[in-house]
Amino acid sequence: MLTYCFRCVMPDTKPDLPFDEDGVCGACRNFERRTEVDWDDRRREIESILERYRSESHWDCIVPVSGGKDSTVQVLTAVELGMNPLCVTATTCDLSDIGRRNITNLERLGVDHVTFTPNPGVRARLNRLGLTEVGDISWPEHVGIFTIPVQAAVSYGVPLIMWGENSQHEYGGPASAVGNDTLDRSWLEEFGGLLGLRVEDLVSTYGFTQREVRPYRYPSDEELRRVGVTGLFLGYFVPWDGQANAVIAQANGLEVFPSTVEGSLVDYENLDNHQTGIHDYFKFLKFGFGRATDIACLHIRRGRLAREDAFALMRRLDGRFPWTYLGKPLDEILEPIDMTVDEFVAVCDRFTNRRIFAFEDGVPVKDATGRPVLKQRVGT
Repeated sequence: MLTYCFRCVMPDTKPDLPFDEDGVCGACRNFERRTEVDWDDRRREIESILERYRSESHWDCIVPVSGGKDSTVQVLTAVELGMNPLCVTATTCDLSDIGRRNITNLERLGVDHVTFTPNPGVRARLNRLGLTEVGDISWPEHVGIFTIPVQAAVSYGVPLIMWGENSQHEYGGPASAVGNDTLDRSWLEEFGGLLGLRVEDLVSTYGFTQREVRPYRYPSDEELRRVGVTGLFLGYFVPWDGQANAVIAQANGLEVFPSTVEGSLVDYENLDNHQTGIHDYFKFLKFGFGRATDIACLHIRRGRLAREDAFALMRRLDGRFPWTYLGKPLDEILEPIDMTVDEFVAVCDRFTNRRIFAFEDGVPVKDATGRPVLKQRVGT
């Protein structure tokens, strides 16, 4: 059974999302509290922090970038604040053509940029392992996003990293995490997408070598202290808004998809990795909601979408079988991890949540489109 927030359309199956006595989720309450924030004061606060990191001879900060809307705005904000950033890209698993063009566009903003590409063969093995063991083909990508820029900070001796949003604030999370203005090892281990699979497990249990998993390790405390690395969430200091970021990014050359991205509500996000459709589909199988729900909730809180319209959209768009993503067929997406579509379906059925989806004779019940059928909804 799924129970939905009385304000938005997020179900209570979302991990770490608290609901209060009025049935309102933590993400909605976080957004309400934005009105209490003195954003001018926050602006002065970050300007004061950045003064300590300015350098005439070196990069002032690391900005992790994918080339998407948010990282484009991160770069623009860093430059606007007078910083000289080194942009660092942790290469995605199955880079799309539009993703490649958007990375090139980001470089045109007038910044230095380095790209780190982990061993593709090792990455494919990790993609398959993530999918079959924890139900997330994007496990290595999400870990690398939060480790490779930190490794770059240590290697290049740049102590400040400017991240984007704190996802625990924007999408909901434990109260102790939503107000964070920093990203550190403890944040990564709790919210960085590990899903209980630790990097150490790759060596001790799954036969990877220490060298193969090196890109996915967070630097040691000794290395971090030597450089004095600090990671700030820009979303703590400025009122973060994905759609506004998309408008700004497009005005600065970001290319969007020619139609709504599969499983989404918009054309301007998650444009770089063909595997993202699988990642979003498994979120639906585990928790009964997908990316369409995430985006709908953001728009409801900002008064851009009515709750009843959001329910209609999520019921139509969430949970669609990922036959294509960004126009690439599923069988081609699965080819690098040596998996057939039939094998993929078997993995999907294994991760389908029995508590919230209907089963018959041990097999998920599916509608005419192949989407698993939810048992019951409350609060819709």
